[in-house]
Amino acid sequence: MSQPDYKNHPTLKQKLYVIVFGTETRTGKIFDIVLLWAIVLSVLSVMLESVNELNVRFGEIFTVLEWSFTVLFSIEYILRILISKKPAKYALSFLGIIDLLALLPTYLTLITTGGSYLIVIRTIRLLRVVRILKLSRYLREASVLGNALKASRHKIFVFIGSVFTLVMIVGTLMYIVESGENTEFTSIPRGIYWAIVTVTTVGYGDISPQTTLGQSLASLLMLMGYAIIAVPTGIVTSEIATAERDKKLSESNDKSCDLCGNQVHDHDAEYCKKCGNQI
Repeated sequence: MSQPDYKNHPTLKQKLYVIVFGTETRTGKIFDIVLLWAIVLSVLSVMLESVNELNVRFGEIFTVLEWSFTVLFSIEYILRILISKKPAKYALSFLGIIDLLALLPTYLTLITTGGSYLIVIRTIRLLRVVRILKLSRYLREASVLGNALKASRHKIFVFIGSVFTLVMIVGTLMYIVESGENTEFTSIPRGIYWAIVTVTTVGYGDISPQTTLGQSLASLLMLMGYAIIAVPTGIVTSEIATAERDKKLSESNDKSCDLCGNQVHDHDAEYCKKCGNQI
């Protein structure tokens, strides 16, 4: 969120807003750093807790750590709602929903009881790993990547549709070519599964063509796979470069010359192009 327009007013709520939602002050930066480490350590704790040997030895420590992190994130969530200018807007925003999801799994374990629900409890607790998404709030470059993905979404959807059409055709052809009593291609969906595994160059090897024609078709699809993988990479890379250029241009336009007031500068300019004054 942008820096609040009432940051210079000395009320407690407004000071907290600057600290929690802003990063311009030293206190705000410390607040963000503390939350960053809490997020990373909480996710690391969840991962280590899933190791049976460690859970048996340090189960109580993991429980204490989990509730400590949950209380900390609960205070943060409540604080953000209380000091927001529009609490409902924050609560329903992407980051607000992520903040809430980071809390729910731990509290749900208090109301989900009974031996038959142990597996469900374990699954709910593993959802705490969603806290890693809270990191997006603190990654300044995340907006660049997000804008690049948003700008390239139509091209990517068309690309995925083309690839899906290709694997459907090849999977069906392989089902026809490999038809027989001992074939592993027992259905068209199984043929499509093989085509997806092959075109993505994963190659599990659980299904493989046995006929000469089938192997030739597989070889062609493998070669196409290398070319296909490069397409989305090129699309996203191009959009990232465009987003970076737009960001630098926007930042350069934010600079105003103190002498003449000119706001149009090159992104790497150190001096005003209009009057020559240092900016």
